[in-house]
Amino acid sequence: MEPDEQKPVDAEAMRALKHDIKNQLSGMILCLEQLRYEIPNQQPDWKYYMDAIRDGCATIDQLLEGV
Repeated sequence: MEPDEQKPVDAEAMRALKHDIKNQLSGMILCLEQLRYEIPNQQPDWKYYMDAIRDGCATIDQLLEGV
């Protein structure tokens, strides 16, 4: 197969993949938000890292909406 050739996208497989990825993202976001409440006296860098993870999950979710 030539590198430039593209196989047709299986719509059902893409739907299932999007669903599975979104489920994983939801779990990560829930765990992250729970950590925010369980970690007392968070250091400023911890908040930065948690915000970066949350923002990355949101970006992936938005990218999936466009697929």
